[in-house]
Amino acid sequence: MSDTFDHKCPCCGATLQFDAGSQMVKCPYCDSEFDVSTTMKNEGDLSVAADNVDLASDGGMEWSEKELYGMTEYQCNSCGGNIYSEETTSATICPYCGNAVILKGRLSGVLKPDKVMPFKQTKEQAIEGLKKHCGGQRFVPKKFIENNRLEEIKGLYVPFWVYDADLDADVTYRCTTVHKWTSGDTEYTETKYYDVKRSGQISFDHVPVDGSTKMPDDLMESIEPFDYDQAADFTTGYLSGYVADKYDLDQDQQRPRARQRMADGAAEQFQTTVNGYDTVSVERSDISARSSTVNYVLYPVWLMNTDWNGRKFIFAMNGQTGKMVGNLPADMLKLGGATAGIFALVFAVFFGIMFLSSEGDLISGLVMGLIFGGIAAAIFYSHFKSKLKSVEFQHGARNYYRSGSMKIERQSDTFLYKRTTSRRINNN
Repeated sequence: MSDTFDHKCPCCGATLQFDAGSQMVKCPYCDSEFDVSTTMKNEGDLSVAADNVDLASDGGMEWSEKELYGMTEYQCNSCGGNIYSEETTSATICPYCGNAVILKGRLSGVLKPDKVMPFKQTKEQAIEGLKKHCGGQRFVPKKFIENNRLEEIKGLYVPFWVYDADLDADVTYRCTTVHKWTSGDTEYTETKYYDVKRSGQISFDHVPVDGSTKMPDDLMESIEPFDYDQAADFTTGYLSGYVADKYDLDQDQQRPRARQRMADGAAEQFQTTVNGYDTVSVERSDISARSSTVNYVLYPVWLMNTDWNGRKFIFAMNGQTGKMVGNLPADMLKLGGATAGIFALVFAVFFGIMFLSSEGDLISGLVMGLIFGGIAAAIFYSHFKSKLKSVEFQHGARNYYRSGSMKIERQSDTFLYKRTTSRRINNN
């Protein structure tokens, strides 16, 4: 019995592939198109013909136990080529004939996916998206844009645990109001501290947490959100032509991450009712679920790896929405020169203002020029450096808040204490 199966065209017998553009299963040879549901057939035993040729059989060496750990060998039904996969791989492409192969043994794991989000973005769109992502930033090295080598691009179905929850939430904020006044040559600052509580109900829908150790969590969270309403009931037809992984992080392992995102999301949403303060910070956020559901869903991701100057860069595109993320290198010479220019410009302006207003006070002009020039340069550098970094964890669940679900049942704003500080000022 073979451990692989594929979907064959009923017209010509070639291997079918799912087409993201048409949302149909297509034959690359005779151009026949079929609805995904029509491709489901009896996935029984498939035989692979092989000739008995008496050739030497002592090539290669035996795998050591250490080398074999986590590796499995499969055989392509179309060309007979050997396919090596990791333990969690459920679908792949034959490296010899390009045949789209689903590894049947991999789909018979602990759980079958409930839903699958079909690809909407094509490979060509992913490549074009990468070009725009790299070329759209001001301080990316020109040679990186021109010379980075795309080593690999693959359409990958990533396993996610997707949570819906109706929650009871209890959030405590530490808030302050600040009042300043001047008396004589002294400036006073009065800070009042408050304990602010909000309790009630709130709901979130389709909060995703990826279930693969091979995918960086911050990379996967950066391509969010996905439109869950477009998810389809799982069938293997959607996997044809793509790579698919089975989860290797179960619900128990990933539930804390989903819970943390919802707790942060509840605190963020309840904070919209906290008004009249100069600063607001979350001190504590406790949630408990009145009801919740979780689905095992395969989300579509285009994954791209590039090599430049011996460094590896990984990029990901949301296979549904086309959102592209991936950290980019900075042209430090160009960015540093621009930062120095900003510093010099602001320094000159403030030096001139202080020098003229202080009747030729050179020291005051130098000090103010250095202070404001340094602040402006730091802001400029941080802003443009951060624009090159698009991969980051999502600290909350604002994209998954169920509109209108927040109900504040208890609230209190309690004054705690005040603190007054003073400093001597120079009126000259």
